[in-house]
Amino acid sequence: MSGSEAATETLRYASGDLTCAGTLVIGPRADRSSPLLLVSPNWLGTTPEAGSRAARIAGERGIALVADMYGDGRTAKGPEDAGPLADALRRDPAERRRRIVAALHALTAEAARRGLGDPAMRAAIGFCFGGGNVLELARTGADIRAAISLHGDLTSPMPAMHGTVRAALLVLHGSRDPVAPKAERDAFEAEMDAAGANWRMMTFGGLVHSFCEEDAAVPGIAEYNEAAAWASYRMIRDFLAETFAA
Repeated sequence: MSGSEAATETLRYASGDLTCAGTLVIGPRADRSSPLLLVSPNWLGTTPEAGSRAARIAGERGIALVADMYGDGRTAKGPEDAGPLADALRRDPAERRRRIVAALHALTAEAARRGLGDPAMRAAIGFCFGGGNVLELARTGADIRAAISLHGDLTSPMPAMHGTVRAALLVLHGSRDPVAPKAERDAFEAEMDAAGANWRMMTFGGLVHSFCEEDAAVPGIAEYNEAAAWASYRMIRDFLAETFAA
């Protein structure tokens, strides 16, 4: 590929009977050795902002797919319509896992069709609701090198079984997050220790939910923090480099 900007297009794929429309991002220097990065967005869905975050994570060499968890590329305008969509999947972890697994398969198959990407260098990164999605993907035993959750859901009605989590896990979280508070952090840690997972957690003191989301502005609940956002993207880059090199 040539040019200085990532190529972005809609990728349609199936999850059972559901037709999905994710956003595919291909870095300008992507080749057969490029990482394949599944990006699960927040509960608003496959918005342009989600595509921009995927492009930032993919950089010049990566190939990324923004997963469509609702079908038909459906997006939500705000919490009033996003909440019911996300909560329906939170209550149905089996379906939630089917949809995020389908997105991973779609990314892998499309990259192979184009002769791009290394399937041995697959990782998943999720924001908020999407953070929970990538942790559910890891709980399935998916063959990915890393799963990274940023201010995401941490617990599941279907906890990981011992030995099933193959991915290295990185969780970035706010110490005052009211969506997934300390009790859930503790439960996640206990679950992953019991599962024998390779995990680490970085807790940002004093921060609440959505600290990497530029439009988050609900005091005490969801607030953007520029310094934490920059640090998070740096940690994503470093963690991926470490796990891919291992």
